Amino acid sequence: MEDKFIQQFDALLEKYSELLVGESTPETKEKVKVWALYTHIAKSMPALAKHWNGLYPEAKEQMKEVINEIKQMNEEHRKK
Repeated sequence: MEDKFIQQFDALLEKYSELLVGESTPETKEKVKVWALYTHIAKSMPALAKHWNGLYPEAKEQMKEVINEIKQMNEEHRKK
């Protein structure tokens, strides 16, 4: 992939993060990216997500924390 595309996609992710949770820090953008990709995988290939959850229970717990954090940040942002 070319650098221009990566920069343009990063701008999309930055705006998505800002609209979703109210901020677009590098850490928040990474959490939003992980949340979005995992959510897509879990919906499109639930068996794969279940397999991964079984292989890496500690990562599953961390993913739950990320999901809950994004959900909470989104709810707080929508109240504003």
